[in-house]
Amino acid sequence: MPRQVATRSSVPSGPRAVARWCAAAGWPVHPLAPRQKTPASNCEHCRANRHDPTDCPCVASGGWCHGFHAATTSPDRIDAWWSTQPRFGVGVSCGPADLVVIDVDAHHAEVPDRARLLPGIPIGPLVTLTGLATGFDTLALLAALRRQPSPAEDENTLRVRTPSGGLHIWYRNTDPQTRYRSSTGSSPKVALAWQVDVRSDGGYIVAPGTRTTAGAYLPVGLARRPAPLPAWLTAELGRTGHIPSAQTVAPAAPAPGLRPHRRRAPKAAGRILEPLLQQVAACEAVAEGASFTEKLNRAAYTAGGLAQAGHLTESEARSLLLEAANRARPHQERRSVVIIDSALSAGAQRPFHPKGRS
Repeated sequence: MPRQVATRSSVPSGPRAVARWCAAAGWPVHPLAPRQKTPASNCEHCRANRHDPTDCPCVASGGWCHGFHAATTSPDRIDAWWSTQPRFGVGVSCGPADLVVIDVDAHHAEVPDRARLLPGIPIGPLVTLTGLATGFDTLALLAALRRQPSPAEDENTLRVRTPSGGLHIWYRNTDPQTRYRSSTGSSPKVALAWQVDVRSDGGYIVAPGTRTTAGAYLPVGLARRPAPLPAWLTAELGRTGHIPSAQTVAPAAPAPGLRPHRRRAPKAAGRILEPLLQQVAACEAVAEGASFTEKLNRAAYTAGGLAQAGHLTESEARSLLLEAANRARPHQERRSVVIIDSALSAGAQRPFHPKGRS
């Protein structure tokens, strides 16, 4: 099959022009907070009243509440949003755009054990890891093991350099019947590689041309459109659990007038974990300065140790943590997931028993 020919077209200048450019490509957009990479804040009603974003009247009436849930390709709505706040940044909702974006991080972090660099792929002691430091290295290692070039060097698709030195590699899902989960590279359950995130269904990506306080998201090379997702990456996403095996069945709605029963940890773990979860949930009453990140990190680290010791399942731990985090910060779910995944993984390195044995 011939390779896609890269084409040059300039990304327009200015947030509204960038939003219109993305929408014209078929990528639904939503506002980001000015000079930030996080969604614009919800209205006062949505901040004060937790509810399902898909049922939010703000979204139906043309508001931008709930981030990527409000994303649109409507030129009129885009003009209205960016006329109201010209300094809004631009986010792209990946799932509705049929995008799979490989988000390569270049963070300075301690390199984990080689068993966690490429989930599901044993890396033998004869493979030298000298110099391995970032997601660029683990992605290149994965590609080399599959005898493929690294996607970071793929000049035929849109690539965007991030202010932190990372790279967003945009691909097009040519089979919309197949959906892909978003993930973080630190997740012990669903991950492509260490320091390599996946942005697709349930996720968003910062549009090229967007500027934040940290710097600009700038296209690399000539290509300005995503190439089709390579077959070998499709296979890797399937192997690593990024393709859901079945549709999730929504829980039955509670009877009118009854509050939903909150999940609780199994009894053995509950004595340790419940007070920590309560501290996280209590941050709901304090908008800033509540040490939310620290408290969520502590709870997730403890939960990781309890799960590794067999006192609750990883699925139970994740559900409990995300429920408490979403109660306290309902508009920051993506950030909470990153904190939870990282701390669960770290905690799993030290199994924790309620009686104090480890």
